[in-house]
Amino acid sequence: MNPTGQSTVFGRRREPHTVIIARGNEIRHFTIRPWLVAFLGSALAAIAIGYLLATSYLVLRDDLIGATTARQARMQQAYEDRISALRAQVDRITSRQLLDQKLMETKVSELLERQSQLSQRHGRLGPILERAENEVGTPAAADVAAKPDEHAELTGSEPLAYSVASLGSADTRPFSLWSTRSDPLPSETAADRADKLFVSINDSLKAIESQQLTRIATLADNAYKNADAITQALEAAGLPVDSDFGKNESDVGGPLIPLDSSMMFDSKVKELDEALDTLDQLKKEARRLPLANPAPGHSVTSPFGVRTDPILGTAALHSGMDFRAPIGMAAKVTAAGVVTKAGWNGGYGRMVEVDHGNGFATRYGHLSEIDVEVGQKLAAGDVVGKTGSSGRSTGPHLHYEVRHNGEAIDPLRFLTVGKKVEQYL
Repeated sequence: MNPTGQSTVFGRRREPHTVIIARGNEIRHFTIRPWLVAFLGSALAAIAIGYLLATSYLVLRDDLIGATTARQARMQQAYEDRISALRAQVDRITSRQLLDQKLMETKVSELLERQSQLSQRHGRLGPILERAENEVGTPAAADVAAKPDEHAELTGSEPLAYSVASLGSADTRPFSLWSTRSDPLPSETAADRADKLFVSINDSLKAIESQQLTRIATLADNAYKNADAITQALEAAGLPVDSDFGKNESDVGGPLIPLDSSMMFDSKVKELDEALDTLDQLKKEARRLPLANPAPGHSVTSPFGVRTDPILGTAALHSGMDFRAPIGMAAKVTAAGVVTKAGWNGGYGRMVEVDHGNGFATRYGHLSEIDVEVGQKLAAGDVVGKTGSSGRSTGPHLHYEVRHNGEAIDPLRFLTVGKKVEQYL
């Protein structure tokens, strides 16, 4: 038998590893198997790797969590910054809209106030313009061109009223009005279109105001021209006229105080009113004068002045004018007045005398019929009687006299002035 216990057939036998532990009298031994060593080594390696991984996780976890938290914080901050920027932009847009709306409402109020002012002015202008048309007449075409919608222009036209009223609804629909008025340019904003519309309406209102002032000034100028024409005609004939009119107005002075539109309008209206008062006063004075023709369309057979007496054939003073007229023609008074004489008066035959005031009187002689009574008030053009040949007369005619304070005046002076001022009266 082999003492080593090794098999001679299969070769040398591999003995397992044995661990012997001796402690005093105690001896212990363990047999270590290869697979067990491999298992234990794997287990130890796994434990070591797991420990290292756990340690690394524990060490790096805070960094990972911090980095994630920081990234989330950065994202949240960026989001909040974006929201803040959007809010600021919205606030700016809202503030701009509120500011534009307030500015628009202010402009609308101004336009409505101006339109109301123009309407109020028309209320004041209505009576004075009607009076001016009656006193002065229609201005020349060169002064003011008449237009079909002139009345609307002077009052503030309805299209303008519609535009301004439409602007008042812009508080609920901002800028919706202007988007429908025209095709805006791509770069043109709603505020720009609003400003253009306001400027357009404002210019229209200014044009209306300018037309009102121009019309008033034109009427006032025409009134003064008419009054001056009447004055010059009366003065040229040596007839009395208001001494206060036509005085030199160049000797004036004072500080320069600029006028606003309302003061300018009031000043022009006052000037027109004064011009109409002056013209009206002169017309009243002129109408009190016997300027009309007592027998229009009939020729003069004997003028005023020295002539050969038709009966005696000697030189004599003819104190009036004789108008050829058939028997029975109406003799008309040449100015308003009161009848002071109505009856037979010597050589005048049947005669009517009318007192016109201010010392002026007219006589109508050789009448065939008297149709008025003493004390009767007459208007210009009223019939005082019928023409004839009564009294000291050689044939039917109308003897017409003009007297001032009892003194006979050439009637031709009055007739000439009457033709000149007829268009103004």
